[in-house]
Amino acid sequence: MKRSLIVIAVMLLGASAVAQRGAGPSPEMQAALAKQAELEKNTPRLQVTEEVLPLVVPGHTIGEAVGVAKNSKGHLFVFTRSGNLGPAKGATASQLFEFDPNLKFVKQWGQDNYAASFAHTVRVDKYDNVWMTDEGANMIVKFNPQGMVSMVLGRKTEAIDYLERFFERGEKETERYPAGNPGTFNRPTDVTWDTQDNIFVSDGYNNSRVAKISKDGKWVKALGTRGAGPNQFNTPHGITSDAKGNIYVADRGNRRIQVFDPDLNPVRIISTVGAPWSVCTSPAPNQYLFSGDGNGKIYKVDLNGNLLGWAQTSEGHGQAGCLVHELHCESENVIYKGDCSTWTVEKVTIKGTAKSSAP
Repeated sequence: MKRSLIVIAVMLLGASAVAQRGAGPSPEMQAALAKQAELEKNTPRLQVTEEVLPLVVPGHTIGEAVGVAKNSKGHLFVFTRSGNLGPAKGATASQLFEFDPNLKFVKQWGQDNYAASFAHTVRVDKYDNVWMTDEGANMIVKFNPQGMVSMVLGRKTEAIDYLERFFERGEKETERYPAGNPGTFNRPTDVTWDTQDNIFVSDGYNNSRVAKISKDGKWVKALGTRGAGPNQFNTPHGITSDAKGNIYVADRGNRRIQVFDPDLNPVRIISTVGAPWSVCTSPAPNQYLFSGDGNGKIYKVDLNGNLLGWAQTSEGHGQAGCLVHELHCESENVIYKGDCSTWTVEKVTIKGTAKSSAP
């Protein structure tokens, strides 16, 4: 009898959860969506061309192209969830590929390395070092231009400890959104640098903060807790910087970009770009900030956050939900985007603007 009551209670809780999910967006979310739609209605729509890049890795599938970046020589780096050696913990399910300016496959970087679990983003710094941020391994790895590992940040959860704790002993996570500890990450998402080469990490899905690390890998400070207030985050999903060293954090769950100076003092909040999945800045001297959401929209704003134009990409591709995962700004008119849903990297070229209502 007691077992039956427990089963009924669980079923009722499940039904309640389903009902809540089916209730639709909250009034606050509905208001935010309406405000964004009105803003887009009164902002020029960017006219763009989209080119799906014919990337081929011999004997391999490109997979979910979640990370995309280019170096100074025009080589393209794609970080994918295409490994086939198991789940994130203790496995190798991330692969980092390089293509030359003609999009010919060059090589795989860091093959079977310990931090390659579940790819999130790849970035190239001004020295052509290549940085991969792996959400599953809780690690950021820096490769020098020759492909050698030159810095490792964070530490992967040991597979045996994870299996023993959660599968054998059946323990539960006691704190869903912890404050985080110095030197470690919890599902980090992206990396950028200021003018002094300090390293900034958006961290991430479980932690809700930005970490600042010196150029030689020493922990400096961290800012943020879970929430919607100032200096709080709800899934900081991307990060970039401008020529002055200001740091732009894609605070996705709060539908905003938070801007900080290099000491992580708040500068401004940008709320004109929907729910930002990825951010990048175009090259100096005339910089623009670009942001993309999961449904394929790309937003162009000035560094003060004024929306200058927007575009809808990936229409007719048959997928939704992860159509922009990372953006790379080659110029103010050429952007590369990697996505999960369609397993593609696109070159997006802005041709002009035309006044148009939001769909």
